[in-house]
Amino acid sequence: MNRHLAIIGGSGLYQIDGLEDATWRAVDTPFGAPSDDILTGRIGELSLSFLPRHGRGHYHTPTSVPYRANIDALKRIGVTDVVAVSACGSFRDDMAPGDFVIVDQFIDRTFARDKSFFGEGCVAHVSVAHPVCPHLSATARDAAQAAGVTVHDGGTYLAMEGPQFSSMAESKLYRAWGCDVIGMTNMPEAKLAREAELCYASVAMITDYDSWHPDHGTVDITQIINTLQGNADAARAMVKGIAEALSPQKPPCPAGCDRVLEHAIMTAPEARDPAVVARLDAVAGRVLG
Repeated sequence: MNRHLAIIGGSGLYQIDGLEDATWRAVDTPFGAPSDDILTGRIGELSLSFLPRHGRGHYHTPTSVPYRANIDALKRIGVTDVVAVSACGSFRDDMAPGDFVIVDQFIDRTFARDKSFFGEGCVAHVSVAHPVCPHLSATARDAAQAAGVTVHDGGTYLAMEGPQFSSMAESKLYRAWGCDVIGMTNMPEAKLAREAELCYASVAMITDYDSWHPDHGTVDITQIINTLQGNADAARAMVKGIAEALSPQKPPCPAGCDRVLEHAIMTAPEARDPAVVARLDAVAGRVLG
């Protein structure tokens, strides 16, 4: 099958180096409108799309981001691989502002978001024991290293609800849990990507030390923006490197990301709600017929 790479991220990626025939495309979904139109083009023979997670102009809060619509829209236009790029705080001295972390685990502390495409009328359970695609993550790691940034291969991402930053007590607790970075947007995004049978990788761009660090003050949004702007060129170079490293033809995922629904749907065919099944046409049409 043809590979189609999508990047979910922020304003620093609106201009993707080498993206040809780029157009903004509106996509309707049964879960409402996505965060914004999707910028779609190609690098060489590889289809590549970009979705601004918060919308152009940063319209959506971390809670109001329409995560289900975003993933459905990407799946609907043929996306097969998703790389999420997001700003994060660090719980580790050696993971400094300006560094990138290739996330491989999550702790989900969000509580006000729709976390599944499935539910009453069509129940499914997928595993997120290993929530990212190792092949796509390795490709992102190599591309980030080639872009010249300090890269940490592996890390646990604590997903908080927000929009406020952590209290010092929370920050120290998450650090004691063994978390490496903290952010507000990769959950339920990663879970939904798994349900949609998409290969998903997460790149955390560290902007601050959250509030635990004794030698740094509280989180300052100005500092975060300045660090993000400083990383924008490296992030764009990373995206271009990922696109150049991936073949336009996508073989079956060695980790099985593209086949997780084969034994996940529990509701008997005769008991499935036709309206729910119709809503899942893009996400689960491969197994629901």
